[in-house]
Amino acid sequence: MKVRDVMQIDVITVPAGSPYEEVARILYRCGKSGAPVVDTDGNLIGTVSEKDLFRILYPFYKSYYASPESYADMEGRECKISEIRMHPVEVFMSRDVATVEPEAPVMRAGAIMLARGVNRLPVIENGRLIGMVSRSDIYRKILEQHFALMEEVS
Repeated sequence: MKVRDVMQIDVITVPAGSPYEEVARILYRCGKSGAPVVDTDGNLIGTVSEKDLFRILYPFYKSYYASPESYADMEGRECKISEIRMHPVEVFMSRDVATVEPEAPVMRAGAIMLARGVNRLPVIENGRLIGMVSRSDIYRKILEQHFALMEEVS
């Protein structure tokens, strides 16, 4: 079975240059925990997740060590969101993105997800995003095939 057989082709994406506020709105409205970030030609340039949105609310080591007292007020840290709301997605997205080709075996995609600790992979063909495949897509398809085979044997 190939990735093409199980991937989702209706993919919510985040356009390059989108500010933090818009990224959060896209994920929230679509009920997604993450999405690929694409340029105007549909080329994958990164991914963004709730984890990325959350992480930017906390200090980077360099700024923390330069001024640790400014980070002692954890309730005040919530105000950080007003400072970063216009930061472009390129500032906080993940750039090291594992991908898979549509003709790859689904078990290869599953192995990449397990090794990288991710739940989904962008599917890339000729440099362009054409879909997404998730652990649950693979799992469901394998179970469907397995149980269908078992029913035929009985």
